[in-house]
Amino acid sequence: MNTGICKALDPQSWRDAYQAAMCESDLNKLPERIADAEAMLVMRTRELSCTSGDKFEEKDSLDDALCILHALRSSLKRRPSAIPSTGSLDSLTSA
Repeated sequence: MNTGICKALDPQSWRDAYQAAMCESDLNKLPERIADAEAMLVMRTRELSCTSGDKFEEKDSLDDALCILHALRSSLKRRPSAIPSTGSLDSLTSA
């Protein structure tokens, strides 16, 4: 196996990208955050496949994170395209 292809990635970097996606409140920025996090998770998964040693816990965490990001992306596809602002909701409740 050519280990030259596997670049060293800080194990914390995928967690930071994942956390940024999970905490993003701007729905317009969320798809990009999800894509960034997914890319980091895939890179880390590939890196772990090039290394020896027991990284089962991190591999499980990566799998879990990818599943959650996939579910989040799927939920975005099902959301209405126009989300009412807080002001619009106030006018609905006062009517």
